Amino acid sequence: MDLSAARAEAITLLERLVAFDTESSKSNLALADFVESHVSALGLPVVRAPNARGDKVALFITIGPQIDGGVVLSGHTDVVPVAGQAWTSDPFTLRRADGRLYGRGACDMKGFDAIALAMIPHFLKAGLRRPIHIVLSYDEETTCLGPVDLIARFGRDLPRPGAVIVGEPTMMAVADAHKSVSTYCTIVHGFEAHSAKPFLGASAIECAADLVSELYRFFDTIKPETDPTGRLEPPYASVHVGTIAGGTARNIMAKECRFHWEYRGLPGLPFDRAQRHLEDYIAATALPKLRRHRSEPFIETEVEIEVPGLEPQPGSAAESLALKLTRSNRTIAVSFATEAGRFQLAGIPTVVCGPGSIDQAHQPDEYIAETQIDAGLVFMERLAAELG
Repeated sequence: MDLSAARAEAITLLERLVAFDTESSKSNLALADFVESHVSALGLPVVRAPNARGDKVALFITIGPQIDGGVVLSGHTDVVPVAGQAWTSDPFTLRRADGRLYGRGACDMKGFDAIALAMIPHFLKAGLRRPIHIVLSYDEETTCLGPVDLIARFGRDLPRPGAVIVGEPTMMAVADAHKSVSTYCTIVHGFEAHSAKPFLGASAIECAADLVSELYRFFDTIKPETDPTGRLEPPYASVHVGTIAGGTARNIMAKECRFHWEYRGLPGLPFDRAQRHLEDYIAATALPKLRRHRSEPFIETEVEIEVPGLEPQPGSAAESLALKLTRSNRTIAVSFATEAGRFQLAGIPTVVCGPGSIDQAHQPDEYIAETQIDAGLVFMERLAAELG
């Protein structure tokens, strides 16, 4: 393979992809239409899986025979916001300087998307015995729900893959584990009364403060349960309360108080573990106390995001393949969450392995090194040879 020509094509495609402002709050349809047009020109069909509102879509592209047992290269098309960040150039115009490619999403993870798309002509010439599928999803930065509709179709009207490689930035190391992430908003509904006579009301702030304290008490109890591999950082599950707000005046018992919180769990354990603990505490302790003077108060918890973790599966098809392609004999764990757990929950062996460093993601002047573009191209060239 002519690496220089492939690099040039990947950079050209990355320039086009970065130019689409696909922050998670916005549509990715324009980017998807561009990709479909590009792929269709190469003679390949594209399967579209839109969300319920129709303003976003995931794409499924197959190179090679339409049979089970292929390999998915999974990337997302959404990016995090740029508002408030001090960029030195337009974040949606790819800038090339000093061996680096700057732009929002260049590292996380349009660089991987561009490499996969640039390699399609090479995949077509490889005489693949098993297919390579490219999945481009949406909402990875918020819910990781973008590929779920496609995953549900595997083995039905879409070929069921034998392995998935999620191309999040790992500097091309093979990651087989990450934590789950679950985020919630708990709302305490109290009853307003004059603070001089607290027996006439129910303070939502008092109750919320107790619930926050209970979450951190729960954190203390689970902290000794560490990752047996010792690779996660930190090596234990965590609970964090990020915001809290309530009340209207110093001398009025608060009618409402809400707080946003998260739980990051060890892989293999239930990702709703902290929520279930809090609900048990509410039923047994917090709600009876809140209602000691009034029957009207209540407490509700809204589930915002539940992203499953990635559990190590030593010797799996995905791990064995990725280690062979990277010429490595060891795996790593990563501190960030990905869509990998969605594929693994569907019973498909999955690892995370992609170009670039996560340290450059989500920052102003996000970049991917050109050497990492080369590393990604070599990885996919080896993949084509392995399946050809």
